[in-house]
Amino acid sequence: MKLYRNRAPLVATVLLGTLLAGCQSGSGTAQTQGAETLAELGQRLYFDVNLSKNRTQSCASCHDPASGFVDPKGTPDSLGDDGSSHGGRNAPTASYAAFSPEFHQSEDGSYKGGQFHDGRAATLADQAMGPPLNPAEMGMTSKAAIIERLREDAYYQQSFARLFDAAILSDTERAYQALGDSIEAFEQTEFFSPFDSKYDRYLRGEYEMTAEEELGRTLFFSQQFTNCNQCHQLSQTPMYKRETFTDYSYHNIGVPVNPALERDTDLGLSANASIDDPTRDGKFKVPTLRNVAVTGPYMHNGVFEDLRTVVLFYDHYNSRNPARAINPETGNAWNDAEVNRNLSEEILKDAPALDDRRVDALVAFMKTLTDQRYEAQ
Repeated sequence: MKLYRNRAPLVATVLLGTLLAGCQSGSGTAQTQGAETLAELGQRLYFDVNLSKNRTQSCASCHDPASGFVDPKGTPDSLGDDGSSHGGRNAPTASYAAFSPEFHQSEDGSYKGGQFHDGRAATLADQAMGPPLNPAEMGMTSKAAIIERLREDAYYQQSFARLFDAAILSDTERAYQALGDSIEAFEQTEFFSPFDSKYDRYLRGEYEMTAEEELGRTLFFSQQFTNCNQCHQLSQTPMYKRETFTDYSYHNIGVPVNPALERDTDLGLSANASIDDPTRDGKFKVPTLRNVAVTGPYMHNGVFEDLRTVVLFYDHYNSRNPARAINPETGNAWNDAEVNRNLSEEILKDAPALDDRRVDALVAFMKTLTDQRYEAQ
């Protein structure tokens, strides 16, 4: 089974359907010959529901390629393989996740990179190895039980022997690391990060921004008119062609409590077992804005449904407009912050207020960051 690289919306739909059918059919020449590359093996693993306890859930269940690599159910958090457990956090998109650096502490003491909202997985491979063993997600009881599932399948037997060595599936630790490395290789492919949005085509001279989109672009990258790019710009090089629209830092922006989630207070970065520092409470990794228009709900707890609401929430820190004190989705004042300490106030309040025209322009610009395969959504 070859790796598919999606270019146009119609072609993307057809190829994605073919990819899913090939991964789930369990028949055909590719199924008996095994994978030829690490990414191809990772592709099969990514879509395999047999890696969950009840054989109902795969990586793609919560990071669906057809839905911007987020949970297609659009709920604040995801349901586990057992049909009753909840993850407690909004599933982040897996698109462009390969560009996040390994989790590390910078010279200034701040943390950057990693995977998950709290950086607890240093790399993509580490992240891939987490959900199968999480009782609230795929629910497998041990690494050995997962490797036994691999040994059931002739495709995996041949693939692991070809890409690693004949004995690897007899060594649980090595085999489980190989599983993670394979999924990482798949997530590093163009399938997850095509860089073919309207914005990318604009940079290549293939698309002309509308007046509203161009205003939004100007506002977004301007330090005079907004604070967006203080956290949502990777490169300071203007018009950088591999921009992921996050600097992978961690901040507490005062995200309101989501009453729809039944969980204790989420401490964010402080929930990372490697961090023992209360000054990190409530800080979460800055997400990519790639595909943001099609990957709601928003924030780590899924508290906002609409992208415009997110912009209004940021603006309420700087605006005296009484309307900005109201969450348009509820008609009430913004809920209290889930963690009301360690807020990044210097950044949050470092911008002038936005009028409705500029709010709409920013939303219009962010919609240009949608990969071409999702533009019709």
